[in-house]
This record gives sequence, C-alpha cells and structure tokens, in this order.
Amino acid sequence: MYEDYKRAGTYGPGLRFPQTARLRNSAEFKKVFDTRRRAADDVLLVFGIENGLERSRLGLSVSRKVGNAVVRNRWKRLIREAFRKNRSDFPLPLDLVVLPQKGAKLPTARQVEESLLRLVKRLTRSVA
Repeated sequence: MYEDYKRAGTYGPGLRFPQTARLRNSAEFKKVFDTRRRAADDVLLVFGIENGLERSRLGLSVSRKVGNAVVRNRWKRLIREAFRKNRSDFPLPLDLVVLPQKGAKLPTARQVEESLLRLVKRLTRSVA
C-alpha cells in the first residue's frame, strides 16, 4: 500500500511528517507556551517561537472540550496535513503549538490550511 502512495507522489521526501518535525516532550511544549507569543483567528490558536533549527516543528494540543475522540482526531489530522504541506513556505523555522479555537466548528482542510498560513506569517512578524 505504501508503494502505491510513493508511486503516486503523495509522500515524496519533502512531504513526509518525520519525528524531527514534531515537538516530542513536555519541556519543548512548555518552552513555546512560556514565551506567550501567539496569534489567533476564528479557527486556530497558534503559539510559536523561533527554534534555531533548519526546520519548523509542530506540537498539537487538542482538548477533550473540543469533542469526542473522533472529532479530536479529525482536528489533529487536519492540522498535521496543513503543516506538512506548507512547512517549506514558512519564512522562519519555528516551533509551533497549534490548538483549535475555543467553540470552533470542525472546519474543512482548506480552512485549516489558510488559517495556519495566515497565523504563522503573523507570528513571524512578531518574532523578527
């Protein structure tokens, strides 16, 4: 099955979501949250700091308040996919923690992608 995706060009070398592109422990999340640098719209809330690495990394925080497991996992898939597809377009390498906006209805993939790009650009201006 993986070979089918590989042949179709869906998972090229630049389109994967490797472990090096993830925030992996609580210390990394805490560092991002402690800076208090954030941007928000009606879909997402994004915290971010410059990480000094070669690539941006993503952390997710999707609370049970968002909905049941199906809804939470859908949010996570949408956010990961938006990050994966657009991380090469980010102006700076950032550590990002992304949360669904409180009270937001489950958006489309396009809405999440547009929101993430807009918020990352806004964050980049405040970091630089």
